Amino acid sequence: MGAGRAFRSPDARIVFVHGIGAKPDVEEARRRWTDALVRGVVRAGHSGVAAMLQDSVSVEVEVVFAYYGDLFEAPGAQGEIGAPPDAERDLLLRDLLLELVDLQLAEVDPAGNPPRSPGSPDVEQLRHARDQLAAGGAAQGAGNLGRQALNAATALLAFGPLRRTGQWVSAKLLIRDLSQVARYLNRGEPDADGRGIDERIRARVREAVDDRPAVIVAHSLGSVVAYECLHDPGVQAPVPLLVTIGSPLALHTVVWPRLRPRPPRTPDRVERWLNFWDRDDLIVARPRLEECFGANAHGVSALSDRVDSDGLWVHTATKYLDKAGVAGPIAEALSRLAGSVPAPRIGGAAPL
Repeated sequence: MGAGRAFRSPDARIVFVHGIGAKPDVEEARRRWTDALVRGVVRAGHSGVAAMLQDSVSVEVEVVFAYYGDLFEAPGAQGEIGAPPDAERDLLLRDLLLELVDLQLAEVDPAGNPPRSPGSPDVEQLRHARDQLAAGGAAQGAGNLGRQALNAATALLAFGPLRRTGQWVSAKLLIRDLSQVARYLNRGEPDADGRGIDERIRARVREAVDDRPAVIVAHSLGSVVAYECLHDPGVQAPVPLLVTIGSPLALHTVVWPRLRPRPPRTPDRVERWLNFWDRDDLIVARPRLEECFGANAHGVSALSDRVDSDGLWVHTATKYLDKAGVAGPIAEALSRLAGSVPAPRIGGAAPL
């Protein structure tokens, strides 16, 4: 299910794919993402594209919001995370939390001080929570594992820079959202037709992508969904630009090893792939995607670049989209689809 606005000239299309914790007001989400992108496009100096994206005047761009969040809240689901108990899924969640904790601890100097928060007293708390989580395997029971996960999430949200970014108001909400990543990669919860939750989610995104060229902007878990969806033979349309923001694709404990197909590589229909990450974004991995994803048949590889956000809600898509460095390439790709700028040669990607 997607929310779109079809205009008289649909040659320029952009498909937004949301991430974890998305709310069901699809039209509101589409508006907020579009408004943020308009701000970034203006900052990047593309006022014409900004006008194309404005609802009040646009007759040239189709904006689609691919929504699948309701699939995580299926009727009859049990528990706070909206799914029946599953030991393997819970272990995936544990491993995901461990890696996120380790990523933060890796930035702590030998004296125990985070470089961005000298003398922070919460380092030992985070280390203690990490040790508890690592020792709290399935043999100790799901209840114990859940408590350790909650402790680790609490310590993460209290840790130095993450405490200031304010993305999640409670550890329970962080666990709920991270569990969606584990549920997708666990590929369980089959429906009456035997399709796992991951298959049903990808079907939503395939419907939104359609069979026409489109710029695809995928956030957080949505970057995993879009990546796998674009490898699906059923998706035939060329993608002049894939933009991933706040992406966990390079997390090497849980996400990267479970991606399909293998080995991970740029989907063949993608003509350019730009990946943006923020140092204070809890969900992203530090490795550049080009270091762990192969090029596609046209020689296209991912290109990663860091952005820096001030204030709260660093992981949100809108924080990324209103950055000129993120919005500029999107504006250029939309201009090419609209026919105002010649398309670049396929087989390479221009530097950021």
